[in-house]
Amino acid sequence: MRLLMVSGDRQVCIGERGPFHSMQREFSRYFERIDVLCPRPPAEPTVFTIHDNVHFHPASCGRFGMVGYIARRGEELVREHGHDLIVSHDYGWFYNGLGARKLSKRTGVPYLSEIHHVPGVPVAADAREVFDRAVARCYVRWARGKASGFRVVNATEMPALLAKWGVRAEAIHVLPSLYIDLDVFSLQEGVELEQDVIFVGRMVNNKGLDRIAAALAALHASGRKATALFIGRGPKRPELEKTLRQRGLSEFVRFIDWVERPEDLADAYRRSRVVVCASTCEGGPRFTVEAMACGTPAVSTRVGIMTELLEDGSCGRSCDFTAEGLASALSAVLSDEEERLVMGRNARQVAARFEYARVLEGYARGLHGIAEKAESAG
Repeated sequence: MRLLMVSGDRQVCIGERGPFHSMQREFSRYFERIDVLCPRPPAEPTVFTIHDNVHFHPASCGRFGMVGYIARRGEELVREHGHDLIVSHDYGWFYNGLGARKLSKRTGVPYLSEIHHVPGVPVAADAREVFDRAVARCYVRWARGKASGFRVVNATEMPALLAKWGVRAEAIHVLPSLYIDLDVFSLQEGVELEQDVIFVGRMVNNKGLDRIAAALAALHASGRKATALFIGRGPKRPELEKTLRQRGLSEFVRFIDWVERPEDLADAYRRSRVVVCASTCEGGPRFTVEAMACGTPAVSTRVGIMTELLEDGSCGRSCDFTAEGLASALSAVLSDEEERLVMGRNARQVAARFEYARVLEGYARGLHGIAEKAESAG
């Protein structure tokens, strides 16, 4: 089977070995050829082929030219290589999905729309997310009669939303995207702790960074001088740094822009007492499960898959979308070291279900099944 992916991930093209690069290492075993159409990278592309049979085709245009680029370049690739399925990672203004639909109509190759999460679900962080949620609703209602189906990555939040927006149950495919290399993200005893709290991710509005800062301040006010490590970059970072300075917390926090190797990221998780997610919407998130695989308990808002993982409280705490609730949950995990260690071991067991090869095999075989079903129906 040959797969054409329309992706928003452009970092692979400049040599960054993030989750998408890692995913393709295993994914490539299940397809004869994979072509990836992606946006123009932030620097000159240096990588075009990885794992021998995964080929990247970065656009030469900006986002407003992407629909045309996807249809034009995609058609050239389909004519040359005969793909069986188009998979479109859809978000934002949904130019990937619009381009994939145009390409599908031109070539007759079915397309699957992947929606990992919708801004503003379950909670809107700002007016922009309210608007983005409305855009997503319009796209889904438009695409539900055109796409072969919708792929989602959690079993509760997204299927319920798509059903509410009129998508038939049989057109919703739950194929998780959380794939963890358990040999890298592993539990190791006797590691020296360096910080109480760790956050990893792009620093944007939906990540709840202001609530994390407020929760840290509340912990300090209660007498717990919690330290924190923030790994990531993004437009909200200057504001976060300013807030931490104003609250007198600068000496208790560290920032790292980017961790090159997964092994180094795993080490950072192990040296942290708790991983925190304060997001208002997520598909996963991935970083919390990576940390849990390293034996680090999680505190998270009820977003994405975290609602399922933290439901019984055995490997961390869930919280509401307030700074007070976040501070209370962090305090509950940090106040008892013996219980925290038990939570960490439980977290490792929960994270084991996201073992890299098993999850990606399920995803790949799911795509094979969708393509076969579309072929027989067509």
